[in-house]
Amino acid sequence: MSDTLYPPIEPYETGLLPVSDDNSIYWEVSGNPVGKPALYLHGGPGSGLGRGEYRRRFDPQKYRVVGIEQRGCGRSRPLASEAVSDLASHTTQALIEDIEAVRCHLGIAVWLVAGVSWGATLSLAYAEAHPDKVTELVLAAVTTTSRAEVDWITEGVGRFFPEAWQRFERASGRRPGERVVDAYARRLASPDMEDRLRAAHAWNDWEATHISLDPNWVPTDQRFDEERGLVFATLVTHYWANDGFLRNGAEILNRLPSIEHIPAVLIHGRRDISSPVITAWELHRRWSASCLVIVESEGHGGPQCYGEMRLALDGFA
Repeated sequence: MSDTLYPPIEPYETGLLPVSDDNSIYWEVSGNPVGKPALYLHGGPGSGLGRGEYRRRFDPQKYRVVGIEQRGCGRSRPLASEAVSDLASHTTQALIEDIEAVRCHLGIAVWLVAGVSWGATLSLAYAEAHPDKVTELVLAAVTTTSRAEVDWITEGVGRFFPEAWQRFERASGRRPGERVVDAYARRLASPDMEDRLRAAHAWNDWEATHISLDPNWVPTDQRFDEERGLVFATLVTHYWANDGFLRNGAEILNRLPSIEHIPAVLIHGRRDISSPVITAWELHRRWSASCLVIVESEGHGGPQCYGEMRLALDGFA
């Protein structure tokens, strides 16, 4: 259903913005320079903007679309994999400050915020920190990065893949009483590059396993991209081991009253085994200004979910 999206467009403006802790954030703007401002937040943490397919969900005649690559990944600098001694500066609160820095740099007063997966968590956290800067929210593959969600995706899903989970757990090198995700986070933050690469391989193999039940899943090239794979594994384990720096994920639910007036569309695949729909449902149940769209035939994102994002964005344009 990719034909339900807009034709590909390229950014008309890009830049690197210096922010705190010697980081520089890559940003890009596409669409209509005088259109409705909108921010897109990618997943991961650490996935980056990829080939820019996210732009196709926005009407280029109506939106001024801003995309950023969160600190430590993509074209932002330094990469987390090259500065593991500085991982303590990578927090959700720092990402929120980076978003605000980009907004001010671009002279945007308020904007719609859209995000997918981890980008949905970050969108919610940003909106709750700055509710006066967000006009609407469009979120797909909705997560809050709670302890329960992290434990499910790193341990509970192993009930569906016991053989793969056993390999994943054994490869973690966890110590007595240590969670699997904590073990991987510890090793990926170590100075031993060879061990970090082994941990990244094992982590990314597990990621590829638990998304394989998604109806849209297709096998990918087995070649391991060292740089991107290491950045992703380093950042995702760092954030997940720290409950997204959101007080066990309860912070997002507890602070929902601060954004209950903001219109939102929550889009989630019924067959999302990695991040079950219960999270989107709980948010919707407590958020009177939200609309929940469940895509029966898809998992963690997919053509129909992104088509629903386009429809929601059209409605807010």
